[in-house]
Amino acid sequence: MTDDWVSLFSGGKDSSWALYRALEAGLNVSRLLTVHPEGDSYMYHVPETRLARLAAESVGIELVELEPDSFDADSATDSGEQGDAELEPMEAALRELSEELDLAGVTAGAVESEFQTNRIQQMCDRLGIDLFAPLWQQNPRELVDAMLDAGFEITIVQVAAHGLDESWLGRTLDADAIAELEELNDEYGVHILGEGGEFETLVTDGPHMSRPIELEYETEWEGTRGRIRVTDAWLGER
Repeated sequence: MTDDWVSLFSGGKDSSWALYRALEAGLNVSRLLTVHPEGDSYMYHVPETRLARLAAESVGIELVELEPDSFDADSATDSGEQGDAELEPMEAALRELSEELDLAGVTAGAVESEFQTNRIQQMCDRLGIDLFAPLWQQNPRELVDAMLDAGFEITIVQVAAHGLDESWLGRTLDADAIAELEELNDEYGVHILGEGGEFETLVTDGPHMSRPIELEYETEWEGTRGRIRVTDAWLGER
């Protein structure tokens, strides 16, 4: 049997970059695993995770999905307990996958969050598998430049930070946007990768995808934060 890897995947730029780097490194990624949180989450990317299905089709890797009713975090008394509770269905899914795969490890797109990374590493330790986290503690500007240089097309789908207004919703994360984010970092402390939840993204195209994701959407704005609501999505043609 060959070593199989599972990519923890939301469709956002960080998990997509971890997947891309794993494929570049020759890892046999045989499943993508997407969690669909209900409401806010300490562990997972939230907006528009349903589009992971299109991304998986374009990448050509089978997708496993975990639904919101898989969670049992209501009894948690603090963020740590909630994070642990949110991780439980993922760990259970990986245990189940290990019965059909020669599971070697998982990929994750964490950059700076010890809250998330420590829990994923502990989960891997319990499962006896490896963690591939190529973004961990890397320079944010170098990371985003590498994504753009590789040909990633990245759309901003949610914002929640000073300096990010409704005009950022649906905007492409390109060189001009990065330059503005660096200015907002100086002024407000906005992380240029959105690591503090300042913004969330969707990768609509990349060198590992056979077809781009096309979107139609509406925007929702609530004073200081907002998001896009996708009304239609499909795989386009090259």
